[in-house]
Amino acid sequence: MRCPYCQHDDSKVIDTTHDSHGGIRRRRECLYCKQRFSSYERPILAAPLIVKQDGTREEFDRQKLERGIRISCAKRPVSAEDIERLIGQVEADLQKMGKAEVSSRVVGDLVIKGLKELDQIAYIRYAIVYLRLDDLYALRNEIDRLLLEKK
Repeated sequence: MRCPYCQHDDSKVIDTTHDSHGGIRRRRECLYCKQRFSSYERPILAAPLIVKQDGTREEFDRQKLERGIRISCAKRPVSAEDIERLIGQVEADLQKMGKAEVSSRVVGDLVIKGLKELDQIAYIRYAIVYLRLDDLYALRNEIDRLLLEKK
């Protein structure tokens, strides 16, 4: 593993932890400059093709998913770690399905479920686009539904 500080190729592993999605986080120390850094390894499993509403198909794009979630979580007390965990969970759930193709609706449903548990304002922001809440009454109904669930 190349050191991000001095670009030297030799480092030693100090600590290794495993996460629930099969990823491995390794704490490393460069043998040349003695700086410490972390690396993250995750298995590359075949993610299914995403079938859009118009019938077109595209590869699952983790960065596209991350952008959408980050936009809905902007200026909210949601940590980068929580966002990364949600993205990883969505990706892992898609891979566990074992299907070659999955509807974009399934991806949206997984995200909306995760955001609802993570932050309700981020959930509403995402829902405005995803659920097509195009007027104030539809938005109000969704907020009222959330408030009833909270009781």
